[in-house]
Amino acid sequence: MAVFKVSFLGLVVMMALFSASTLSLAHPAGFNFGWGSGWGSEPSRGHSGYAPAGGSFGLFPQFYQFSCPQANDIVISVLQQAIAREPRVAASLLRLHFHDCFVQGCDASVLLDDSTTIASEKRSGPNRNSLRGFEVIDEIKAKLEEACPQTVSCADILALAARGSIVLSGGPNWDLPLGRRDSRTASLSGSNSNIPAPNSTLSTLLTFFKRQGLDEVDLVALSGGHTIGVARCVTFKQRLYNQKGNNQPDETLERSYYFGLKSVCPRSGGDNNISPLDFASPAKFDNAYFKLILFGKGLLTSDQVLLTGNGNGNGNGNAGKTMELVKTYADDESLFFQQFAKSMVKMGNIRPLTGSKGEVRNNCRRLN
Repeated sequence: MAVFKVSFLGLVVMMALFSASTLSLAHPAGFNFGWGSGWGSEPSRGHSGYAPAGGSFGLFPQFYQFSCPQANDIVISVLQQAIAREPRVAASLLRLHFHDCFVQGCDASVLLDDSTTIASEKRSGPNRNSLRGFEVIDEIKAKLEEACPQTVSCADILALAARGSIVLSGGPNWDLPLGRRDSRTASLSGSNSNIPAPNSTLSTLLTFFKRQGLDEVDLVALSGGHTIGVARCVTFKQRLYNQKGNNQPDETLERSYYFGLKSVCPRSGGDNNISPLDFASPAKFDNAYFKLILFGKGLLTSDQVLLTGNGNGNGNGNAGKTMELVKTYADDESLFFQQFAKSMVKMGNIRPLTGSKGEVRNNCRRLN
């Protein structure tokens, strides 16, 4: 298989091609983008629509059914335009939700700018010059404030935008528990310490996920979100030139893939050059990510160790379950979609603020 010597131009072409087919999946036949299962009815099933979700921590799918019934339609309308302009933004919005939930819980703390009382999480190592999509969240919030003032929280916007981005990229739909409120604090230190690095070992990944109440199944399923989006060379350059501190590449990299990556990411410079996390279908949510891992074509160390365990091809005790899950999801896209939806609901339930806790921000970037 020819690896992407296309570099930037090729990436643009691939994403443009995939964006056309991707947006055609936005509302497939029988698709229901409503408030989930309704009151006491059977769960709705959309395009591979899975994971009925009941209330959790005071969250439930119908939270805005009366106070802002058009909320999800507004979110989807903005997302359709944003993803049509730049397919990469779908992955960016999914990542925003992940980076939010892993720090203080799903409370939109990641959206706060610096102020006299806030040290912004945007300045952390994992987020600085990396997180994107803030302007899309701003646009969604502005339109929601026009339609339903002081009603829909920024934390729920992040969750809705993540789900909508997956669906508009061809992935599963799920009943999304809502009712999160926004934090009045941020944690720069928490952002630096709670988000796993792209060169993490399997044991490190499991530790970070278990800290959030997530298990091996959640780790592998949520890692499948890397089926869309791109990564900067700085996040995987180590694999190309010095994986073990001996000036040698990661031996788990498939050879042709390795040479293709070297053409995009030179040893010196080019840290902000980008490559698709899933070069087979970079803007389409599918299970190609897992198939590529089986062939040694996972981009990040944290991708490939799901199969190899300790990153050197020899495996370890932790690798058995994640290895089998990678193989299972590579064989069965429907099963992957189902588990991804369940794990997204589980992640979205990490320590939300509900009731009178926190606030509903008027502007997602600052406190009221």
